[in-house]
Amino acid sequence: MSKIRAGIIGTGGISHCHMEGYKALSDRVEVVAVCDIDEEKVKAYAKQYDVARWYTDYNEMMEKETLDCVSVCTWNAAHKGATIAVLRGGANVICEKPMAMNAEEAEEMRAAAKETGKLLQIGFVRRFGQDADLIRKYCSDGLLGDLYYGKATYLRKDGCPGGWFGDKAYSGGGPLIDLGVHVIDLSRYLAGNPRPVSAYGVTFANIGCNRASGGETAWDGPQEKGGYEYNVEDFASALIRFENGFTLNVEASFNLNIDNDRGTVELFGTKAGVDATNCDLYTTAAGRYVKISPYGENGFDFASFKKEIAAFVDASEGKIPCRATAEDGTWLMKILDAIYESARTGKSVEITPIKEI
Repeated sequence: MSKIRAGIIGTGGISHCHMEGYKALSDRVEVVAVCDIDEEKVKAYAKQYDVARWYTDYNEMMEKETLDCVSVCTWNAAHKGATIAVLRGGANVICEKPMAMNAEEAEEMRAAAKETGKLLQIGFVRRFGQDADLIRKYCSDGLLGDLYYGKATYLRKDGCPGGWFGDKAYSGGGPLIDLGVHVIDLSRYLAGNPRPVSAYGVTFANIGCNRASGGETAWDGPQEKGGYEYNVEDFASALIRFENGFTLNVEASFNLNIDNDRGTVELFGTKAGVDATNCDLYTTAAGRYVKISPYGENGFDFASFKKEIAAFVDASEGKIPCRATAEDGTWLMKILDAIYESARTGKSVEITPIKEI
């Protein structure tokens, strides 16, 4: 039986996680082509992973290669173009988060998937963590009761990734679209994917780029290579309301005056609360307030990327449903758009339904 032929577009840091996921499936998947606009970088990447062919133009790659599955791991501004090119080239796509620069682009990508009949999965890797699996089981078993409130935080005290991540023309925004996207989607997923209806948000740009090495040279910024500007927010916070009454408070930062980096999702229900850090349950038993801690490994780790890629390959063959759909990605982009618009106007923003296609 012939192997599934895979490709990767964009050879930055996250692409290595995708590659390792495909390599773990070497009995049934072969990465046959990789692409990056940086020729020296993609040549070295192809050599590192023993990939036969490399390209600097994804359109050329899709014209010359017959591919079944492709990972899109570019900067955010290229997600739409690369994804649509791959879909129309006849391959299934897993596109890294965030799905796009905004909801309008996400709708175009979703429409292209519908038009071509190909799978478009979004890289919401937190859905594949052990913590997500266990908390979903808590919910399905009724241990939390009805969820009504959640807190999602992803805070770095000194942690812009540098380069294009700090330039809105390439990233679409700062920590909200880069980090907040993870915990917002995880919260929505754990809560059963309710429809968002409104958001109120604030953003601040008070600190600037990383400070660990003295500010100017602390990150891979314009003075080093790429010519990128640093023009994104340092911190964002929002309150998101969902159709079923569930309400989520979100905080995300690249740079914030705190003691240590923090990140977790907490959910509160009528029967119990849960902290995704260790999947501890807070509830009552025998008339007493108790904390219940599960045994075993229950957190998120980078092995989740292998689970994500394996699920993508299985979903592309119709063996399982897709766990992170283009529809999920579009709703997330609508949430992000609403938060940024609310921060701009100082008013709550209603979230309209996604388009029927």
